[in-house]
Amino acid sequence: MRVNVVEKEVMDPLAETAANKIELSSTPEKINKITYFDNTKPNADVILNKIKENLNIDSIDAQKPAGDGATEEQMKEAQKGDVVILALGDCGSCTTWVILDAVRLEKEGKPTICICTHKFADYAKSLAKAQGAEDLRIIEMEHPIAGLKENDVKAKTEKIIPEIKKLLKIN
Repeated sequence: MRVNVVEKEVMDPLAETAANKIELSSTPEKINKITYFDNTKPNADVILNKIKENLNIDSIDAQKPAGDGATEEQMKEAQKGDVVILALGDCGSCTTWVILDAVRLEKEGKPTICICTHKFADYAKSLAKAQGAEDLRIIEMEHPIAGLKENDVKAKTEKIIPEIKKLLKIN
């Protein structure tokens, strides 16, 4: 069998950009409400509910589609909390929109925490940097999430809760 290999130069969609650096919003000293922003990926709700159960802070539940950006109405709902936790980035398009929605929220002065699986964390960090949010709070969770039983997802979530508490300055 013959194979014709052709090398082509392509542009890196995450290459250095002229995006202005975004100063991330500080997490408040006192958090009264957290918005849990569920992108409806399989098991994202399990992750967010487990975090909610462990943090025991008043909450707002918001949803958005996984493969698209949040609408203005969805963004307004997300901004009702003092902090927004977005989940889940575990594939290319959903990771893209978790990060881009978080950047939009940060530009509006709302501190965010993004949850992405470790297989997509480097991409998430590169995208955040390309958008001017190099220090975006991205927590890595063990991949995979989709297709797992609820107890397995909860066990993986338990591992990231200390990091979330640290970012939120909660003991």
